[in-house]
Amino acid sequence: MRNHEITIAAYYFPNFHVDPRNEGWHGRGWTEWELVRRGEPRFEGHVQPRVPLDGYLDEADPEVMGGKLALAAEYGVDAFLFDWYWYDGRPYLQRPLEAAFLPNAATSDVKFALMWANHHWSNLHPWKAATPVTQLASGFVDRAQFEAATGYIVDTYFGHSAYLRIDGRPYLSIYELDTLVEGLGGVAEARDALDGLRVRAAAAGFPEIHLNAIARDQQVIPDDGVPLDGPALVNQLGFDSVTSYIWVHHHAMPTLQTPYAEIAAQAAAGWQSLTTQYDKPYYPNVTVGWDPSPRTVQSDRYNPELGYPHTNTISAPTPEHFGRALEQVRAFADAGKLPLVTINAWNEWTEGSYLEPDTRYRYGHLEQIRRVFGRTS
Repeated sequence: MRNHEITIAAYYFPNFHVDPRNEGWHGRGWTEWELVRRGEPRFEGHVQPRVPLDGYLDEADPEVMGGKLALAAEYGVDAFLFDWYWYDGRPYLQRPLEAAFLPNAATSDVKFALMWANHHWSNLHPWKAATPVTQLASGFVDRAQFEAATGYIVDTYFGHSAYLRIDGRPYLSIYELDTLVEGLGGVAEARDALDGLRVRAAAAGFPEIHLNAIARDQQVIPDDGVPLDGPALVNQLGFDSVTSYIWVHHHAMPTLQTPYAEIAAQAAAGWQSLTTQYDKPYYPNVTVGWDPSPRTVQSDRYNPELGYPHTNTISAPTPEHFGRALEQVRAFADAGKLPLVTINAWNEWTEGSYLEPDTRYRYGHLEQIRRVFGRTS
């Protein structure tokens, strides 16, 4: 076993399958693979396109997802944290989880949990420079919609044998606290809604649940809300722990090609800083890379002054650099006896942050997870 039980949980972005709402916005048969295929080098030293080693597969196919789970288990990824969406009274992009992951769960050791990505959904697939960002769906939920969304979560997922638990409690992460608070009408109203979720979960057979908050210090996507006083809000809302989604939510990339080692050093210092800031346990995050240029119109000049997705990038995101970051996070987690480390991400291809093998590094990033966190018995 490992020195202590650390769950390695990789975020999973489920936009690589055909979805009816995407077809309405982008055309019949569209998936985000379209953007990955169209990626082009935009400046000297820019590595695009990123080409998946196994091809542009349909993640909603149970056989395809079975292959992903086998790969994750082989290399030591213990859980997928599915980015989960709820817009206009129903879930969005849930099919890879419900139609592909869950049918494979009985024969896999890989667990799953949800990260409710409650941000607004904008037309950034791709974004044309100098045009307004169009909001396609609102992330705000009122009390009725909060109860509908969380009721769906409790009823559909929490009871599954593969659902990830922390100290026996189903783990649910929420992405944007400011959007949650604004939609529900204020801090007191949001606390009451979350307390109500705990009561309803208990009535459904889950006497304790583990609510996790995503920490964020700076805006990245245009429709991201303005970060509030995270430490105070986490306490006011009664969350049980805190983690991060990605390094760029906390640390600046000062140059067009910011070296991975530079931002990794910031991140390592940031784990301790975030631990100190928050009264609740902070579970550290390691990021594979960052390059959202496929979400820009490729004929535009690449200009980071325009903001996301025209941002500075992380350069040299090699397996070796990633492995050194993993070594640091293992030491940090071991020292604090922390139960969870999050990884961005299993498959954020259009943001340049993915563990899945590509034609450049093949299985290199996965091999580093196995090297650093591999079980010894």
